[in-house]
Amino acid sequence: MDQRGLFSPTSIGAIPVANRIAMAPLTRSRAGMDGVQSALAVEYYRQRASAGLIVSEATNISQQARGYAYTPSIYTEAQVAAWSAVTQAVHEAGGRIVLQLWHVGRMSHVSLQKDGAAPVAPSAIQADDEVFTVDGPARPSMPRALELDEIPAIIEDYRHAASNAKSAGFDGVEVHAANCYLLEQFIRDSTNKRTDRYGGSIENRTRLAIEVIEAVADVWGADRVGVRLSPITRAVGDTPLDSNPQATYGFLAERVGKLGLAWLHCVEGQTQGKNAAGEFDFKALHESFGSKYIANNSYDRERAIEAVDSGYADMIAFGRPFIGNPDLVDRLRHDLPLTKAPVETYYGGGAEGYTDFQPFTQSAS
Repeated sequence: MDQRGLFSPTSIGAIPVANRIAMAPLTRSRAGMDGVQSALAVEYYRQRASAGLIVSEATNISQQARGYAYTPSIYTEAQVAAWSAVTQAVHEAGGRIVLQLWHVGRMSHVSLQKDGAAPVAPSAIQADDEVFTVDGPARPSMPRALELDEIPAIIEDYRHAASNAKSAGFDGVEVHAANCYLLEQFIRDSTNKRTDRYGGSIENRTRLAIEVIEAVADVWGADRVGVRLSPITRAVGDTPLDSNPQATYGFLAERVGKLGLAWLHCVEGQTQGKNAAGEFDFKALHESFGSKYIANNSYDRERAIEAVDSGYADMIAFGRPFIGNPDLVDRLRHDLPLTKAPVETYYGGGAEGYTDFQPFTQSAS
């Protein structure tokens, strides 16, 4: 049996993990429009509990936070109860699971907002690309800029969601400050044109992310909180990069590292694109952060093994391979072939393409 580093146990903050393979957050769009997680999700996550750490699909912290139809939420009692069934199943199967906290900001549509309100953002700059509504894909609606006195309520929504995640039995939480959603819209000077204390300088533009992380860590303890960043992805909303991503994200990594967070999780390139670690100094971010680093984006088995063996990363997060391979850890351990899930079943639907993939020993004949 292969006992190289990728398959060895470690801890991520206060969370013990059986191996260095994380399941990356994967939006699957199978919740109800009330934000209540699908009952099928219990089996879906249970099947994948052999991952050292599961990072749940991105989960809305409020109704305002939602930008896509049929995504789960964590702000009502019914939503907490549905997620509780998931965490219980994962724990019974020996796994660990954390909840990713999500506010999409400008990547939303008026049909998904209460009373048809405009989405909110740091600045009134409309995104390109598309979001998914109950009537199908649509361009994100024109957002309005958050007023300064509204920002404390956003932070409180994160705090409330973090508290609900604890009630639901998660092992920790990950603050989603990546993929061009609300917190990253504040971080980048391309989408943040504010002139108050949340705009302008790097310190000001990263202020909201840091205040959110402080609030969440106050609920959980910093050793059960992580953050996800994506310094060089434009994929969501066709969002321009920050003018100096190395300096901006380096500053942020250092500041949150001083809070004692458990992990830094980076998308190394374009979401669903090739790994682009050679185009940005992620190692410098890791060093600035000073604790555990989870690398993500188009890693294969050999690259993952090398990244952990070399000390470049403490864990590797796999996304799409976990869709068709609930037993991905065993397949990687024994270098078995992988099942490629059909793209048309990624988002929405029922059990097909969601819970009907079988472990290798059952599918091989």
